[in-house]
Amino acid sequence: MKILVIAPQPFFQERGTPIAVKMAVEALAKKFSPTTNPRAHIDLIVYKEGEPIKIPGVTICRVNYPRWLQGIRPGISWKKLLCDFLLMIYTFKLLWRSRRKQYDIIHAVEESAFIAWLGKKIFKIPYIYDMDSSLALQLTERWWWCRPILSILQYLEGVAIRGSLAVAPVCDALHVIATSHGSRSNVLLRDISLLPNSSDESLTRKEIFGDDVKPTDTLILYVGNLESYQGIDLLLQAFASICKSHPDAQLIIVGGTPESIAAYTSRYAFSPAMMQTRFLGPRPIHTLAGLLKNADILVSPRTKGNNTPMKIYSYLHSGTAVLATALPTHTQVLTDEIAVLAAPTATDFGAGLKRLLENPDLRQQVGSAARSLAEKLYTKDAFEEQLSSLYDIVQQQLGSTETTTLAVENQ
Repeated sequence: MKILVIAPQPFFQERGTPIAVKMAVEALAKKFSPTTNPRAHIDLIVYKEGEPIKIPGVTICRVNYPRWLQGIRPGISWKKLLCDFLLMIYTFKLLWRSRRKQYDIIHAVEESAFIAWLGKKIFKIPYIYDMDSSLALQLTERWWWCRPILSILQYLEGVAIRGSLAVAPVCDALHVIATSHGSRSNVLLRDISLLPNSSDESLTRKEIFGDDVKPTDTLILYVGNLESYQGIDLLLQAFASICKSHPDAQLIIVGGTPESIAAYTSRYAFSPAMMQTRFLGPRPIHTLAGLLKNADILVSPRTKGNNTPMKIYSYLHSGTAVLATALPTHTQVLTDEIAVLAAPTATDFGAGLKRLLENPDLRQQVGSAARSLAEKLYTKDAFEEQLSSLYDIVQQQLGSTETTTLAVENQ
């Protein structure tokens, strides 16, 4: 099978979607190996920025664009939309050059589904919609002026879904959206734990978090980018409400750009929370297990979106207690048995922190249950099995389509 994967992302960067794309193309290269399938060929189109990376069996094609467009951050932005336009031109040039030996399928990630939809109309190539988020919801949450046209955006999202051969939503909420728009086939392609086999687990807490950490400190850890939808404001306000009564609690925030760290540090300069808060900046992925397992409480204060953050699966796998906002972005995966859930207000989230800080037995209980669940459901093997099932369905549909076409031609 000849596959074109379109991923409108910097590649490679150690964050959400690029990590998921890497896992997907590695799994595809494993399933469609030239040693077992002579026609097997996988091309991956991505943005030009990102760390150089080689994936056996995959040709990485990078879209060139001006220097002033570099620095694409998570989420939708004008920069990203401009890069998507250049990516569309690059894709159509590639499809035109490949017209004599055309791709069997396009695997379109996120908004590239609209590029794939046009590709289907022009070059008759079916596509899979790898649905990592609701684009309609993402646009209305990012730009207020999109809210009056929500119904139009939802209609366009439905067009992309119905035009696909199959949809691969990453969570239950997106599965519901795809089904409501009339998807032909839905196969959940859940994210998984990213805890690496080799990590800093042998290091002490002080070596991982720094000399400021005391043996008696209770560490509250957030890992991820610092975009507004992640709820860092909520987290800092909630921590401020309980830090004075818990002087041994430390809030540690890992991730974010220097600009975003500076912005939060300045905004909360006079907050009591800042005396017990540390921003460590980004850390390599191989340190993730050490970070998560040496913390006492892991937090996900996300306030927007309906897709589950990828970090949640690693949080669960670590066996450390999790506190998250009681919103669909979390509750489609988290339950009261494996996490503590709190309403997305500073008061309620602060109460959740207080409850976990004062109850070590509860931390151990939910952490242990979470680890057991993650080991069953959120592993690399589970992801590869889901992707394999998706492509088995796609191959069956492609085969039935070819049979129908031949029958019509022979009449």
